[in-house]
Amino acid sequence: MTSDYLAVQCSVPDSAGAQQFLSLVAADRGDSPWAPEAWELLSFIDDAGFYNLVHLAYWKDSTAHARWLAEDPLPRWFAGLDAESIDFGAWHEVIQVPTDRVETVYSDPRRPFGLAACAGTEMMSMTTNGYFGAARDRMPVTAIDRLEPAGPLTARENPVDTRRMRVRAECGHNTTVIRSGQYWQGAEGEQRSDYEDALQPKLMAGMRYLADNPTETGTLSLRVMTSLDPDTLEPLRETSVLGHFHDFESLETWSASHPTHLAIYRHAIEKNREYGDARTVVTWHEVFALPRSTGFEYVNCHPRTGILPYAIDVMAVL
Repeated sequence: MTSDYLAVQCSVPDSAGAQQFLSLVAADRGDSPWAPEAWELLSFIDDAGFYNLVHLAYWKDSTAHARWLAEDPLPRWFAGLDAESIDFGAWHEVIQVPTDRVETVYSDPRRPFGLAACAGTEMMSMTTNGYFGAARDRMPVTAIDRLEPAGPLTARENPVDTRRMRVRAECGHNTTVIRSGQYWQGAEGEQRSDYEDALQPKLMAGMRYLADNPTETGTLSLRVMTSLDPDTLEPLRETSVLGHFHDFESLETWSASHPTHLAIYRHAIEKNREYGDARTVVTWHEVFALPRSTGFEYVNCHPRTGILPYAIDVMAVL
């Protein structure tokens, strides 16, 4: 299973780098046999104040993804960027794992999100939900593997100045990645107000806690992204949080015990029970447990981009 994040990092949204990126995204929307099975466009402002524009694509077929990397204009453009001459940054983070290292859950099956948007994917009802520890139980590999890290979390003592460089960063064994989604495009009236005025502030409080306490929580990277209409580029009432954690247990511990997550969880459960099938706010997530071999690539990015501050290895790419 593959989720491919390819992005530009610019000082302002209307920069030449962003426009060049968008033109390639538009050209990428063809019907080639190796095209993404599902794709999205998202944006966010990172903690250094840079605007990031993200092309997120999904494949169930890893060979099709490999062909896309080799032959499609967008990844080929990224591969050819000269870090010393461009006035923007770009990054490419590919998450690719066997199916036994993935788990997903959706509060409403009527609209597919993330991996579920791939053609031929079907959402099924289940009983492994509604309790802390369910995410681990939904991931098949945990029957034989505790998904423990190789060692403790440590920040890099001497961060690499990655500007004007192309570098490849390696995450630790069993780094855990979650994409947690929030969709309220179809919510109006009371349900929209409840999400924007009550639940969303709780979510943002939880994200601030994780971002402000990376060592204590095992948070390697955290991005709160807004989904964009791919045609108009207008922001949708849809967000997702992309978080990289030192290991599965780090994510579990915050989820099960910290007041910021308990506030999110209890509010969401309460409203799901109140509205039932009439609930128009949808929450969902997908979790991946990565092998150490996963490599992320950054071109002329600031040193706090992605997993760079905590990467096991950072290597220059010549």
